[in-house]
Amino acid sequence: MDHANVVEEVFEVVAQSAPEIRGALPGRRTETSGQNPSGELRLAADDYADELLEERLGEIDGVGRYASEETEESVDTGDGLSVAVDPLDGSSNLKPNNTMGTIVGVYDAPLPAAGRDLVGATYVLYGPITTMATAVEGEVTEYVVTDGEREAVRENLTLPEDPAVYGFGGRVPDWTEDFSSFVEGIESDESLRLRYGGSMIGDVNQVLTYGGIFAYPALQSASEGKLRLQFEGNPVGYIVETAGGRSSDGERSLLEIEPDELHQRAPVHVGSTELIDRLEDALD
Repeated sequence: MDHANVVEEVFEVVAQSAPEIRGALPGRRTETSGQNPSGELRLAADDYADELLEERLGEIDGVGRYASEETEESVDTGDGLSVAVDPLDGSSNLKPNNTMGTIVGVYDAPLPAAGRDLVGATYVLYGPITTMATAVEGEVTEYVVTDGEREAVRENLTLPEDPAVYGFGGRVPDWTEDFSSFVEGIESDESLRLRYGGSMIGDVNQVLTYGGIFAYPALQSASEGKLRLQFEGNPVGYIVETAGGRSSDGERSLLEIEPDELHQRAPVHVGSTELIDRLEDALD
C-alpha cells in the first residue's frame, strides 16, 4: 500500500471515529487518577479517545507506529508510517463546554520525527458542527463530518489574502518583552479582530477561515512554550503551510525543528505569511 492510500485510510478512520468521540464527551467529564507525560490531568474523555484511536489506527495496514500525547511511549503496530495523535486537544474545555478537537500527523519516519517528514495531517473540530481539515499532497480540504462520513465544503483551501483575526495563548504577564511589543502592534491594527477561545484547534480554524495569526509563544517561565511539537505544532504547522501560510518557532519553520524527545515542546506561531514575518522580525 502506498503512502497516499495509507494517509487516506487514516483520514477515513479519524472521520468515522469523530462522532463516537464527540458522543462520548458528556459522560466523560471527570478526571482520572493519572496525568499525561506533560504533567496535565487526564479526563475520562482523553482516555476514551486515545484508546479508540489507538485500536483503529493501529489496525490499518501500513501504519507501523502509534504515539499519543496521553502516553509516554509509542506503540508498535506493525510496519509502515508513524501516526502521532492528540486524541482530544483542549479537553480542559470540556467543563465549560468550549470547543475541542482531535489532531493527527502521519510521518514517514520513526518518532520523534521532524515536521518535514509529514506526509499528511488532519484535525477535527468539535464545534457547533463537526468539521475536519486535511492536508496531503500539497492540498488542504475542509469537510463537514456527519455520521462518520466526510463531505467536502472547501477544496484547495488557502488563507485569505487579507488577514482578519488573531489569538495568543499564555498569561500576558508571562510573555517576553519582544512578544509583548509585537502584540501591541497587532492590537493597534484596526483591520484585525481578537478571536481567542483557549482551544488551539478552534483558534487555528479561525485563522484558516479568515486569515490572521495564532500563537502560543515562548514564556518567561517556559522558554519552549506549552504545545507539543509532534502532536500539535507540526501537524497544525503542516496544514497552515500547505494552505499558503507560515509556521514558526520564532526563528524558523516548525517543520525544520529536529526533535530530541517524543513529547518535546516548542513555541508555536502559525498564520498568514506577512504576520509571521513580522513576528520573526520582532523576536530577532
